Amino acid sequence: MDIRKIKKMIELLEESGIAEIEIKEGEETLRIARVLPGQPTTTYMAAPVQQQPLIAAAPPPPAAVEAAAPAEAPAKSGGPLRAGVGEHIVTAPMVGTYYSAPTPGAKLFVELGDVVEVGQVLCIIEAMKMMNQIESEKAGKVKAIMVKNGEPVEFGQPLFIIQ
Repeated sequence: MDIRKIKKMIELLEESGIAEIEIKEGEETLRIARVLPGQPTTTYMAAPVQQQPLIAAAPPPPAAVEAAAPAEAPAKSGGPLRAGVGEHIVTAPMVGTYYSAPTPGAKLFVELGDVVEVGQVLCIIEAMKMMNQIESEKAGKVKAIMVKNGEPVEFGQPLFIIQ
């Protein structure tokens, strides 16, 4: 399943008010559940069919995304990093390997201080031999890059702070 399809399904889930949806496409199964206020946060993983791994996850509520961001982390300059008012934290939408450029030795998608537009590719996350482009949801200046090239990332892990 394409990451764009998954994002679209999450948007439809949020707009409809439905708490949970499960979709099967061939041998792939995707279950998305929305956390309503007052409910505990839960991440659902799809059961593999014929021992093939699948990716499925519930979008965390905004409070969980903010809680997942470290209060202080070293920036490239070595100082503390804080996400403040007017800043957007870009998180990993899946588990995989983070790549800052399309190929080894190529120009980086973004660097610290770059101004990005909505829809601009920020990085690639490789998951199950598929290269998934992660695009910016907000326009602004890249204040922090919180992952190094080639590092594994977890679902919901902060990748960038855009001011």
